[in-house]
Amino acid sequence: MPLLPPPTVVAVVGPTAAGKSALSLALARELGGEVVNADSMQLYRGMDIGTAKLTSDEREGVPHHVLDLWDVTVAASVAEYQKVARAAVDEIAARGRVPMLVGGSGLYVRAVLEDFEFPGTDPAIRERLEAELAENGLPPLYARLREADPEAAGKILPSNGRRVVRALEVIEMTGRPFTASLPEPTPYYPAVQIGVDRVTDELDRRIAERVDLMWAQGLLEEVRALDRLGLREGRTSSRALGYQQALAELDGELTGEQARDETVRATRRFVRRQRSWFRRDPRITWLDAADPNVTNAALAVVRGAER
Repeated sequence: MPLLPPPTVVAVVGPTAAGKSALSLALARELGGEVVNADSMQLYRGMDIGTAKLTSDEREGVPHHVLDLWDVTVAASVAEYQKVARAAVDEIAARGRVPMLVGGSGLYVRAVLEDFEFPGTDPAIRERLEAELAENGLPPLYARLREADPEAAGKILPSNGRRVVRALEVIEMTGRPFTASLPEPTPYYPAVQIGVDRVTDELDRRIAERVDLMWAQGLLEEVRALDRLGLREGRTSSRALGYQQALAELDGELTGEQARDETVRATRRFVRRQRSWFRRDPRITWLDAADPNVTNAALAVVRGAER
């Protein structure tokens, strides 16, 4: 029987390769839970190896929802994800099961758990900004963002063209800073948020092992097949960790070793951003994923939330 009355959501968050999937499976068995995906790249059909998407067997009978939502040519939409994920949460809760939101994409987790609406889009503004990006590169646009909204610029990597364009689009549409479009957190669902992490040296080792496994399992073949389906046209998917580097290897721009090394470095940089995002949230209870009793510790967090 579930420990928590629906629609309370149990969220398992944290950096890449920390052990979110393993803990979520263990918790799901104990709680009567079902997983709602909150990994933005696992929303793409065919992006399996490079995103460490669990196979059917690896899910151990635990139902998983909100996977394989988009073709690789589709640009990510957090607003669309929000609708689909919340529908899954409500449907799981209506059946008396515990919705478990699992993933490391901080904005996607927030989109489900918190009560806010995303600004719309303006195709003309977006097209103009993307044309500027293609013609002049990212530095001028990033400099413009830093002048218009220093807080947003501080939270967006200077190399993330998609997010810089989106921030400038919202600023131009609303006349307000991009950060003003994301209000202070107000819960949409009651939630218990559990963060899992590991010491940096151990996590670095796990990242390197995961990247080696991705190539050994056939990431290049996966990317070659997705390339035929338009991967390079995808503004979001083509920049995913591992996929961007695999494309460069297929093009002869990187050797296999260089592609793997660059994926490891990029993933470690991404982990630092994930930690920065999640560690700001005082509602998350952090656990050491290397602790052999981590499942019991997580269950104690959930039971404590019942009282």
